[in-house]
Amino acid sequence: MDDGTREGAGARPFWMTVPLSQMTREQWESLCDGCGRCCLHKLRDDETDEVVFTDVACRLLDTTTCLCTDYPHRQRRVQDCISLTPAMLDDIDWLPPTCGYRLIHEGKPLPWWHPLVSGRAETVHEADVSVSGRVISERRAGALEDHIVQWPGECPPGAECVRKPGCLTRSDR
Repeated sequence: MDDGTREGAGARPFWMTVPLSQMTREQWESLCDGCGRCCLHKLRDDETDEVVFTDVACRLLDTTTCLCTDYPHRQRRVQDCISLTPAMLDDIDWLPPTCGYRLIHEGKPLPWWHPLVSGRAETVHEADVSVSGRVISERRAGALEDHIVQWPGECPPGAECVRKPGCLTRSDR
């Protein structure tokens, strides 16, 4: 099935031309870069309403591949797992700054490491954007307050770049 990622020469990719609310399910799902950051537990301060990230992953997240081990049934198994929709993007304040959904919603381009741009799922790991090897499963973590970290809410160096750092385009030559 064609999700619109393979465009003809000179054609703009679907994420630049199709509004989020009009994307097919396949197109929408492909905006997920597979980083796993949204699958980390977050805490909200009762007084300031500020969101803080933890390095504690949902019990269904494979902490190496950053894939959900039961994606089709995740909402039945994890009560607070959400199914993200375009309508929710205005109200959600915890998507990481590298998130494809967030970037497109904000009118920003997808970075070089996003699988839709690179053509490879591995680039999200190579760019050090994914949670692979940096998190602990909720089954082993203990108190979330003991696992507060900053990095899930930040862009790794070079991750915000549209082009891979150090690579020249034809117009640069």
